[in-house]
Amino acid sequence: MRIVIAGSSGLIGTALVASLRADGHDVARLVRRRPAAGDEFEWKPEKAEFDPRALAGADAVVNLCGVGIGDKRWNGAYKQALRDSRLTATDVLANAVTAEGVPTLLNASGVHYYGDTGSRVVDESAPAGTGFLAELCRDWEAAAAAASNARVVLLRSAPVLAKHGGILHRLKLLYSLGLGGRLGNGRQYFPWIAMDDEIGAIKFALTNSEVSGPLNLVGPAPVTNAQFNRAMAQAMHRPAPFVVPRRALIAGIGEFAKEAILASPRAIPTALESAGYRFTHHTIGEALETALK
Repeated sequence: MRIVIAGSSGLIGTALVASLRADGHDVARLVRRRPAAGDEFEWKPEKAEFDPRALAGADAVVNLCGVGIGDKRWNGAYKQALRDSRLTATDVLANAVTAEGVPTLLNASGVHYYGDTGSRVVDESAPAGTGFLAELCRDWEAAAAAASNARVVLLRSAPVLAKHGGILHRLKLLYSLGLGGRLGNGRQYFPWIAMDDEIGAIKFALTNSEVSGPLNLVGPAPVTNAQFNRAMAQAMHRPAPFVVPRRALIAGIGEFAKEAILASPRAIPTALESAGYRFTHHTIGEALETALK
């Protein structure tokens, strides 16, 4: 297959490019600078500028674009950047996919589409929740729908547990110093997925033409924050006795704490498993053991 990837320099994109090429696929990358290699094509989504040669002969486009939701403290300008970096890029790609007749578009989204569901289990049939992240995911997916003649898959991904980068990069130092602990009351669900399964699920969706619509890219065994804390402490062989109160989290981190840390999207991967995908890592313990080696 010839696969074009936007957002190829991020945590997931870098791993996906390497894995697809190892499988023998032809991968082209969309970049926002002057191309430095034969597999790169420049685009400027904020100006709706796109080189149609990038999609010549493409079997699929994978859109992973988006400013990191936890990279900075949220304010009005950063929240707008979170929206613009996703919606504008998706709009340009979806229209290009339609114009060039590309048969498949895989578009990133997030498990926070469901908002705070508490202890209620949700799968892909559940409606969008409320809050900034839920509305962002809803609008992001709506932008992808402009690729009306393509098979569109919406990748509602959980935070990815990877050896290098991502959420574990921030947590490893804290836990190694014995400073890990429960966040808030710890009863909120923490969605997760191992990097092996994040990439495996994306490749599964790419190569299975019957898969379409939303896919929850989440581990099959949801855990609460308290359970994640215990598993992390065990994997790091360090105590994690601390509790960070809800008020302290909100005071220190702001709205991001309420939306992404204290919210509880208890999502399960019903559509993915029903389509025949088999997870490599079924439990948080397995995922952490691999990621922290």
